[in-house]
Amino acid sequence: MDIASNPRTVEEIFKDFSCRRTAIVRALTSDVDEFYSLCDPEKENLCLYGHANESWEVNLPAEEVPPELPEPALGINFARDGMNRRDWLSLVAVHTDSWLLSVAYYFGARLNRNERKRLFSLINDLPTVFEVVAERKAVKEKPSVDAGSKTKINTKRSSDGHAKSNQRLNDESYVEEDDEHGETLCGSCGGHYSADEFWIGCDICERWYHGKCVKITPARAENIKQYKCPSCSLKKGRQ
Repeated sequence: MDIASNPRTVEEIFKDFSCRRTAIVRALTSDVDEFYSLCDPEKENLCLYGHANESWEVNLPAEEVPPELPEPALGINFARDGMNRRDWLSLVAVHTDSWLLSVAYYFGARLNRNERKRLFSLINDLPTVFEVVAERKAVKEKPSVDAGSKTKINTKRSSDGHAKSNQRLNDESYVEEDDEHGETLCGSCGGHYSADEFWIGCDICERWYHGKCVKITPARAENIKQYKCPSCSLKKGRQ
Protein backbone atom coordinates (compact mmCIF):
# COMPACT_ATOMS: atom_id res chain seq x y z
CA MET A 1 0.00 0.00 0.00
CA ASP A 2 1.56 3.27 -1.08
CA ILE A 3 1.58 6.45 0.99
CA ALA A 4 0.68 9.50 -1.08
CA SER A 5 2.08 11.87 1.51
CA ASN A 6 3.63 11.88 4.95
CA PRO A 7 1.41 14.08 7.13
CA ARG A 8 3.28 15.67 10.01
CA THR A 9 1.14 18.42 11.55
CA VAL A 10 -2.03 17.86 13.56
CA GLU A 11 -4.10 19.33 10.74
CA GLU A 12 -2.44 17.17 8.06
CA ILE A 13 -2.82 13.99 10.13
CA PHE A 14 -6.47 14.77 10.86
CA LYS A 15 -7.14 15.37 7.16
CA ASP A 16 -5.51 12.02 6.34
CA PHE A 17 -7.64 10.35 9.04
CA SER A 18 -10.82 12.01 7.74
CA CYS A 19 -10.20 10.93 4.14
CA ARG A 20 -9.50 7.32 5.13
CA ARG A 21 -12.55 7.32 7.39
CA THR A 22 -14.75 8.70 4.59
CA ALA A 23 -13.60 5.89 2.30
CA ILE A 24 -14.30 3.22 4.92
CA VAL A 25 -17.74 4.63 5.73
CA ARG A 26 -18.63 4.56 2.04
CA ALA A 27 -17.46 0.93 1.74
CA LEU A 28 -19.68 -0.11 4.65
CA THR A 29 -22.74 1.96 3.67
CA SER A 30 -23.37 3.20 0.15
CA ASP A 31 -20.94 0.68 -1.44
CA VAL A 32 -21.82 -2.13 0.95
CA ASP A 33 -23.09 -4.58 -1.68
CA GLU A 34 -19.85 -4.32 -3.62
CA PHE A 35 -17.82 -4.63 -0.40
CA TYR A 36 -19.84 -7.66 0.69
CA SER A 37 -19.29 -9.46 -2.62
CA LEU A 38 -15.53 -8.81 -2.51
CA CYS A 39 -15.21 -10.45 0.92
CA ASP A 40 -15.60 -13.99 -0.36
CA PRO A 41 -14.83 -16.47 2.47
CA GLU A 42 -13.28 -18.81 -0.10
CA LYS A 43 -10.49 -16.31 -0.78
CA GLU A 44 -7.32 -15.81 1.25
CA ASN A 45 -6.97 -13.45 4.24
CA LEU A 46 -8.42 -10.12 3.17
CA CYS A 47 -8.24 -6.63 4.69
CA LEU A 48 -10.30 -3.48 4.19
CA TYR A 49 -8.14 -0.47 3.39
CA GLY A 50 -9.18 3.17 3.35
CA HIS A 51 -6.78 5.42 1.44
CA ALA A 52 -5.89 9.09 1.81
CA ASN A 53 -7.47 9.84 -1.59
CA GLU A 54 -10.86 8.70 -0.18
CA SER A 55 -10.83 5.40 -2.09
CA TRP A 56 -11.19 1.98 -0.49
CA GLU A 57 -10.16 -1.52 -1.43
CA VAL A 58 -10.36 -5.09 -0.20
CA ASN A 59 -6.96 -6.69 -0.64
CA LEU A 60 -4.37 -9.04 0.77
CA PRO A 61 -2.19 -7.69 3.59
CA ALA A 62 1.22 -6.23 2.87
CA GLU A 63 3.96 -8.83 2.47
CA GLU A 64 6.80 -6.84 3.99
CA VAL A 65 7.40 -6.95 7.73
CA PRO A 66 7.01 -4.48 9.24
CA PRO A 67 4.68 -2.82 6.71
CA GLU A 68 4.82 0.88 5.82
CA LEU A 69 1.66 1.50 7.87
CA PRO A 70 -0.18 -0.46 10.56
CA GLU A 71 -2.30 -3.15 8.92
CA PRO A 72 -6.10 -3.46 9.20
CA ALA A 73 -7.78 -6.52 10.74
CA LEU A 74 -6.78 -9.65 8.83
CA GLY A 75 -9.22 -12.18 7.42
CA ILE A 76 -12.42 -10.16 7.65
CA ASN A 77 -13.90 -12.29 4.88
CA PHE A 78 -13.80 -15.56 6.81
CA ALA A 79 -16.66 -14.67 9.17
CA ARG A 80 -18.89 -13.15 6.48
CA ASP A 81 -21.25 -16.10 5.96
CA GLY A 82 -21.19 -17.27 9.57
CA MET A 83 -22.77 -14.12 11.01
CA ASN A 84 -25.80 -11.92 10.52
CA ARG A 85 -24.83 -9.43 7.83
CA ARG A 86 -25.43 -6.37 10.03
CA ASP A 87 -23.46 -7.89 12.90
CA TRP A 88 -20.59 -8.74 10.58
CA LEU A 89 -20.48 -5.20 9.18
CA SER A 90 -20.53 -3.79 12.72
CA LEU A 91 -17.63 -6.06 13.69
CA VAL A 92 -15.63 -4.91 10.65
CA ALA A 93 -16.45 -1.30 11.58
CA VAL A 94 -15.14 -1.72 15.15
CA HIS A 95 -11.85 -3.19 13.94
CA THR A 96 -11.58 -0.48 11.29
CA ASP A 97 -12.02 2.25 13.91
CA SER A 98 -9.03 0.77 15.74
CA TRP A 99 -7.01 0.71 12.54
CA LEU A 100 -7.83 4.33 11.67
CA LEU A 101 -6.60 5.44 15.10
CA SER A 102 -3.44 3.36 14.80
CA VAL A 103 -2.61 4.97 11.44
CA ALA A 104 -3.28 8.46 12.81
CA TYR A 105 -1.00 7.92 15.80
CA TYR A 106 1.61 6.23 13.63
CA PHE A 107 1.89 9.52 11.75
CA GLY A 108 1.56 11.42 15.03
CA ALA A 109 4.32 9.56 16.87
CA ARG A 110 6.49 12.69 16.91
CA LEU A 111 3.76 15.03 18.11
CA ASN A 112 4.12 16.49 21.58
CA ARG A 113 1.62 15.86 24.36
CA ASN A 114 -0.62 18.84 23.62
CA GLU A 115 -0.62 18.11 19.90
CA ARG A 116 -1.66 14.51 20.52
CA LYS A 117 -4.49 15.68 22.75
CA ARG A 118 -5.61 18.15 20.09
CA LEU A 119 -5.51 15.44 17.43
CA PHE A 120 -7.65 13.13 19.55
CA SER A 121 -10.07 15.98 20.24
CA LEU A 122 -10.55 16.54 16.51
CA ILE A 123 -10.99 12.82 15.88
CA ASN A 124 -13.39 12.45 18.81
CA ASP A 125 -15.70 15.10 17.37
CA LEU A 126 -16.49 12.73 14.49
CA PRO A 127 -18.83 9.75 14.90
CA THR A 128 -16.94 6.47 14.80
CA VAL A 129 -17.36 4.19 11.79
CA PHE A 130 -19.19 1.79 14.11
CA GLU A 131 -21.65 4.52 15.15
CA VAL A 132 -22.36 5.33 11.51
CA VAL A 133 -22.79 1.70 10.49
CA ALA A 134 -24.93 0.87 13.53
CA GLU A 135 -26.87 4.13 13.03
CA ARG A 136 -26.15 5.31 16.54
CA LYS A 137 -26.16 9.06 17.02
CA ALA A 138 -24.27 11.02 19.66
CA VAL A 139 -25.37 14.26 21.30
CA LYS A 140 -24.54 17.54 19.56
CA GLU A 141 -21.81 18.77 21.84
CA LYS A 142 -19.75 15.62 22.07
CA PRO A 143 -17.06 16.12 24.72
CA SER A 144 -13.39 15.40 24.17
CA VAL A 145 -11.11 14.02 26.87
CA ASP A 146 -9.17 17.28 27.13
CA ALA A 147 -8.87 18.57 30.68
CA GLY A 148 -10.96 21.64 29.97
CA SER A 149 -13.88 20.03 28.19
CA LYS A 150 -15.79 19.15 31.33
CA THR A 151 -19.41 18.80 30.25
CA LYS A 152 -22.32 17.13 31.92
CA ILE A 153 -21.82 13.81 30.14
CA ASN A 154 -18.16 13.34 30.94
CA THR A 155 -18.70 14.46 34.52
CA LYS A 156 -16.01 14.20 37.16
CA ARG A 157 -12.36 15.19 37.30
CA SER A 158 -9.52 13.36 38.90
CA SER A 159 -7.32 15.00 41.53
CA ASP A 160 -4.81 16.09 38.88
CA GLY A 161 -7.43 18.17 37.12
CA HIS A 162 -7.90 15.97 34.07
CA ALA A 163 -11.36 14.97 32.96
CA LYS A 164 -12.41 11.37 33.30
CA SER A 165 -14.74 10.45 30.48
CA ASN A 166 -17.78 8.39 31.37
CA GLN A 167 -19.40 8.93 28.00
CA ARG A 168 -21.27 5.95 26.53
CA LEU A 169 -21.68 5.21 22.86
CA ASN A 170 -25.24 4.07 22.35
CA ASP A 171 -28.59 5.77 22.22
CA GLU A 172 -29.94 3.95 25.27
CA SER A 173 -27.03 5.27 27.35
CA TYR A 174 -27.76 8.85 26.37
CA VAL A 175 -31.34 8.40 27.50
CA GLU A 176 -30.07 7.09 30.83
CA GLU A 177 -27.76 10.10 31.18
CA ASP A 178 -30.68 12.45 30.50
CA ASP A 179 -32.76 10.73 33.18
CA GLU A 180 -29.87 10.80 35.65
CA HIS A 181 -29.20 14.53 35.25
CA GLY A 182 -32.69 15.71 34.36
CA GLU A 183 -33.16 17.40 37.74
CA THR A 184 -29.87 19.29 37.55
CA LEU A 185 -30.42 23.04 37.36
CA CYS A 186 -28.14 25.68 35.91
CA GLY A 187 -26.48 27.64 38.72
CA SER A 188 -27.04 30.84 36.75
CA CYS A 189 -30.47 30.75 35.09
CA GLY A 190 -32.05 27.86 36.96
CA GLY A 191 -32.89 26.02 33.73
CA HIS A 192 -32.98 22.22 33.57
CA TYR A 193 -30.14 20.16 32.15
CA SER A 194 -30.42 19.14 28.49
CA ALA A 195 -28.00 16.86 26.62
CA ASP A 196 -28.40 19.08 23.55
CA GLU A 197 -26.66 22.00 25.25
CA PHE A 198 -23.07 22.54 26.35
CA TRP A 199 -22.66 22.56 30.13
CA ILE A 200 -19.62 23.17 32.31
CA GLY A 201 -19.11 22.27 35.98
CA CYS A 202 -17.33 24.38 38.58
CA ASP A 203 -14.35 22.59 40.13
CA ILE A 204 -14.80 24.50 43.40
CA CYS A 205 -18.52 24.34 44.26
CA GLU A 206 -19.38 21.56 41.78
CA ARG A 207 -22.43 23.39 40.47
CA TRP A 208 -23.26 23.11 36.77
CA TYR A 209 -23.91 25.93 34.32
CA HIS A 210 -25.09 26.41 30.76
CA GLY A 211 -21.98 27.38 28.81
CA LYS A 212 -23.91 30.32 27.33
CA CYS A 213 -24.88 31.56 30.82
CA VAL A 214 -21.27 31.86 31.95
CA LYS A 215 -20.00 32.80 28.48
CA ILE A 216 -17.87 29.67 28.04
CA THR A 217 -17.78 27.94 24.65
CA PRO A 218 -16.68 24.31 24.09
CA ALA A 219 -13.56 25.59 22.33
CA ARG A 220 -12.65 27.88 25.22
CA ALA A 221 -13.36 25.11 27.74
CA GLU A 222 -10.68 22.95 26.14
CA ASN A 223 -8.05 25.41 27.39
CA ILE A 224 -9.35 25.65 30.96
CA LYS A 225 -7.56 23.32 33.40
CA GLN A 226 -9.66 24.29 36.44
CA TYR A 227 -12.94 26.10 35.95
CA LYS A 228 -14.21 28.49 38.63
CA CYS A 229 -17.74 29.79 38.26
CA PRO A 230 -18.41 33.55 38.59
CA SER A 231 -19.61 33.10 42.19
CA CYS A 232 -16.48 31.22 43.32
CA SER A 233 -14.23 33.65 41.47
CA LEU A 234 -15.92 36.54 43.27
CA LYS A 235 -15.51 34.86 46.66
CA LYS A 236 -11.78 34.39 46.09
CA GLY A 237 -11.44 38.04 45.10
CA ARG A 238 -12.94 39.15 48.41
CA GLN A 239 -10.54 37.12 50.54
